[in-house]
Amino acid sequence: MKFGKIISLVAAISLLLMGNSVYGQRLKVKNLEKYDKQKIHFGFLLGTNTTDFRLTKADNFYRSDSVLVLEADGKSGFNLGIICNLHLGNHFDLRFVPDLAFVQRNLNYKMTTKIGASDMVVKKVESTFIQFPLEIKFKSSRVNNYRFYVIGGFRYMIDLVSQAKVKNEQEIVKLDRKDYGYTIGMGMDLYLPLFKFAPEIKMFQGIPNVLATDPSVFTTTISSLKSRMFTLSLTFE
Repeated sequence: MKFGKIISLVAAISLLLMGNSVYGQRLKVKNLEKYDKQKIHFGFLLGTNTTDFRLTKADNFYRSDSVLVLEADGKSGFNLGIICNLHLGNHFDLRFVPDLAFVQRNLNYKMTTKIGASDMVVKKVESTFIQFPLEIKFKSSRVNNYRFYVIGGFRYMIDLVSQAKVKNEQEIVKLDRKDYGYTIGMGMDLYLPLFKFAPEIKMFQGIPNVLATDPSVFTTTISSLKSRMFTLSLTFE
């Protein structure tokens, strides 16, 4: 799912819920009225992600005779996570949401051939991340059974299938096993009769260059690769 489609879906959900919330102003019954007084609560997360790279080409790319074009192409994946929420006050929560993310990113190379023509080579970069985000959630005042929120913080990630240290004759693009960066997002809490449900959209931007050193032409033409992930999640608490 491309990021534009994610934005459209979230916008449609938000408009629908906002319409319902206007009608909900007339309601007197609040679901889970004592829910926000709990100091700690738990839940789970289901999500879909679109992950790609912020790519910086190496200086020698423009002098290369073998690579003509180089582009990063984001692909879709999914997330499964557990929610641990600490209530800090009427408008703030501290959240730890470890999850498992299955992602794929492609690097598209337009290469010259021996006869002077060009050929497209696609290098798939697949990862399975264990993610450890620690975030602050800022909530608006509750209106009947709805409230909006923004969220942001820090995330540390470990790639369980990293091939950074693998010696392989096949030319692959290797990434470091560890990554970290910041997150920012927004969502809406819906208080249902039995649980709290929230659609949430979030962006992660990696800070370090995760490209592993390798003499391959597919690596030496790149100066840095920084992870970028957009996630649309449904949380149940």
